[in-house]
Amino acid sequence: MDAARTKKPLLDVDSLNVDYPGKGFRARPFRALTDISIGIGEGETLGLVGESGSGKTTLGRAVLGLAPVSAGTITFNGADISHASRAQRQKLSRDLQVVFQDPYTSLNPAMEIGDILAEPLGIQGIGPKESQARVKELLDQVNLPGDALHRQPREFSGGQRQRVAIARALALSPKLIVCDEPVSALDLTTQATVLDLFLQIQRDTGVSYLFVSHDLDVVRHISHRVAVMYGGRIVEQGDAAQITESPSHSYTQKLLLASPVPDPDRQQKRREDRQRLAAQKAQDADTTVAG
Repeated sequence: MDAARTKKPLLDVDSLNVDYPGKGFRARPFRALTDISIGIGEGETLGLVGESGSGKTTLGRAVLGLAPVSAGTITFNGADISHASRAQRQKLSRDLQVVFQDPYTSLNPAMEIGDILAEPLGIQGIGPKESQARVKELLDQVNLPGDALHRQPREFSGGQRQRVAIARALALSPKLIVCDEPVSALDLTTQATVLDLFLQIQRDTGVSYLFVSHDLDVVRHISHRVAVMYGGRIVEQGDAAQITESPSHSYTQKLLLASPVPDPDRQQKRREDRQRLAAQKAQDADTTVAG
């Protein structure tokens, strides 16, 4: 982890702004991201955490070319991809991939699993024989049975479908995968299994992850470093242990206190701490108004 961080980042986002057109005639643009700067090294996971609407998914979409870059730069593998063309994006897909949130809608229900996994290989001009061998490797890599080749997504559980989505993202041996809430649609037991799969794949291949989640516990489990987003800005970032155990920003503290734990006594203490924090915030607001 430390070695990866001392090298030039694989992904370097510098002073990024993202603006969307305003709704209605003469409406001002809506700024979704403001002055975002992050870096991800080779073989490293940056966890991006925040509540709904914080801008974390927009940042992932900007890296993938799915959100407009208004200012700043996104550099990937030494090249500026802030405004990459469609043709450039197709070439980038060899090294930059994504796993979406919902395994039920991210896979074509009419296609067999073998065809789903072979599709990105065919787009890149890989022949049928080599493609077939690669598909079998991918199924083995994500611990799915060989007979999955001729089955359709509806025949699998949610966790198995997400394994298929992960295998598809791995098909071209990418350097970085943007993981957009990839376990939020799964039950807790399946979440743990899929997270362990992500970790094992990283150990085996050296792939890097930009891991987007609203769940601080999930981010703690998988990340080397964590960036916390609120209102389209990064309010805190650093080592995963420091951010998830003793954060300095009040918003991160709130996320930590809201995160459930299996121990009833610890959960009760978190509830009390959360109530104390809310009371202190209200008291500070009253003092400001009175002043």
